[in-house]
Parts: sequence; structure tokens; C-alpha cells
Amino acid sequence: MYLAGLIGLNVPATATLFELLTPFNLLASLGLLLLFHTDWRPAFGLYCIAAFSLGFLAEVLGVHTGLLFGEYSYGTVLGWKVAEVPLIIGTNWLMLTYLCGSVVDRLPLRVPLKVLLAAGLMTLLDVLIEPVAVHMGFWEWHTDTIPLSNYLGWYGVSAVVFLLFYLLPFRKTNLLAPLLLLLQFLFFGLNGVALLLG
Repeated sequence: MYLAGLIGLNVPATATLFELLTPFNLLASLGLLLLFHTDWRPAFGLYCIAAFSLGFLAEVLGVHTGLLFGEYSYGTVLGWKVAEVPLIIGTNWLMLTYLCGSVVDRLPLRVPLKVLLAAGLMTLLDVLIEPVAVHMGFWEWHTDTIPLSNYLGWYGVSAVVFLLFYLLPFRKTNLLAPLLLLLQFLFFGLNGVALLLG
């Protein structure tokens, strides 16, 4: 899927189609990730609901007030919206926090350090996501450049989600998570390079 998307988004004749397929790619990626999850106790369900809800509500606050991330608005590419925010954005917050949280959990660190490191990893990924997402019309900034507040906001909101992720008692190991996180970095990194060369 990611290889097809990388090629399809960079071929003018198919770019629009592949942009519209983005929500389905996110849903499929999350579905595959959850197939490899091994601990379905209620605490995991609570994390999923919290990650989706906190991420989505943070974006609603951001879109309507400019707080947390800066002044921006969503386009139509990501599908159905509630309060001007695509519902799939909650899915994205859930998937990315799960990926980063699961990978960092493999390190022999205390919870506070895991939270800080996982939030940093997710913010680093956002550095790659932003120019590609803007180019594809997922969202647009109302400023000339992507504001620093966006990255600080991503770090802060994700840190809250990661605190829940690590404190809630469920097994964090997921065999697919490292590969899927690597694919995220490669997909947005290579698309970013294509933008620079394009």
C-alpha cells in the first residue's frame, strides 16, 4: 500500500485518486496493526478511546481557536468532518501514538522517559508529515510557514496520550509496530524528497 501510494502520489495522472485513498490507507493500516495486538483487556479499549478522542478534540480546539498548533484549516481530501475536523484524524492520532509508544516501550526506561522519548519520536515524524500533507491538500496553514507552535502542540498533546498509554495496564508489544512506523517515516520522508526535487 505504501509503495503504491508513494508512486501514485508522484504521478500527475494518478495523484488526485491516491490522495482520496488516504483515509482508506489509514483505516487499513490501523486494522492491520490491531490484528497484531495481543492483549484486549478493557484498559486497551480505554486507551484507544482516549487517544482517538484527545487527538480529535485537540484538533477541533486548534482549528477553531488557533490554540495548541497555530492557525490552520482542513481541506476535503481526508473525508467527513465533524466541527471542521475530519473524523479520520482521530484514527491517525490513535495509530501514531500506538506505533511510537509500542516501539519506545522496548527500551529499558522508566515511564517518564518513555513518555518524553515517544512524544519526541512522534513530533519528529510530524516534521516529515507537514510539508507532504500541505502539498496534498490535507490541511493548510494560515501563515507563510509552519509555526513552531504546531510541533510544540504535537509534543504536548501526544505526551498526554503517551502517559495514558504507559500507565494503563495492557501489553504494549506489537510485532507489526516497528515495520509500520518505519514505513511511515519512509513514506513521508521520500515524498518530502520528491517535493524538493519536483
